[in-house]
Amino acid sequence: MSSLKNALKSRKEHRERHQPEARANLGILEKKKDYKLRAKDFQQKRRALKVLTRKALDRNPDEFRFHMVNSRVQDGVHVEIPKEEEVPADQLMLMQTQDYKYIAHKRDLEAKRIERLKARLHLLDVEGKPKNSHVFFVDTIQEAKNFDVAKRLGTEPELLDRTYNRLKSEQLESSNMSSLIDADSIEEIGEKREKKYKELTKRLERQQQLKVAQERMELKRYLGKKKEPPAKRIAPGTKDSAPVYLFKQERKR
Repeated sequence: MSSLKNALKSRKEHRERHQPEARANLGILEKKKDYKLRAKDFQQKRRALKVLTRKALDRNPDEFRFHMVNSRVQDGVHVEIPKEEEVPADQLMLMQTQDYKYIAHKRDLEAKRIERLKARLHLLDVEGKPKNSHVFFVDTIQEAKNFDVAKRLGTEPELLDRTYNRLKSEQLESSNMSSLIDADSIEEIGEKREKKYKELTKRLERQQQLKVAQERMELKRYLGKKKEPPAKRIAPGTKDSAPVYLFKQERKR
């Protein structure tokens, strides 16, 4: 035991140098282990800066990176573009099916309304329809000068411009409608009829738009179900028609 005590006494205690009183305001005195850590961190940062500097010098300004698509520069800082929430395939198919059914329903409603308008208007004096001509033959020139078309047709002068439903004077007197035949009433009836024709034209255009939209959605659903893409696109889509694709022939067993 005495030998062990002598060995312990012979070991010198290592004491670190402390910060002098005059330099106490500078903080704790840096030791060698602290210097080694600081030097290692400094060398690591200097090597990283050297590598980044070399990359910046070798960089091509026209080089494309995929990250450019998903980011943008805002106030001098690169900001990630937020991604839209992805809809699952089954939910997307359900949404497309509901939209397709809605468009088909609206198209059926427009077709019924168009049929009702056509049944009421009969398209008798629609624009673009060729005008009929009525030729009268007389014996003398004097008779041609004094010729009265309304008297010859046996109707009222206000009804001469009508190519349909031109009542005779006897029919008007028997039904007590002669007092209602004047220029103002005929003009009012013509305006109402023209308004109905404009409504019919707009509904026909809307029906065509719904038809094209329905064809586009039906084609989109069909392309989503096909495992292989179509072989060729024959005609591109336009405002009045859906695109036309050519598919490979498949033999059904």
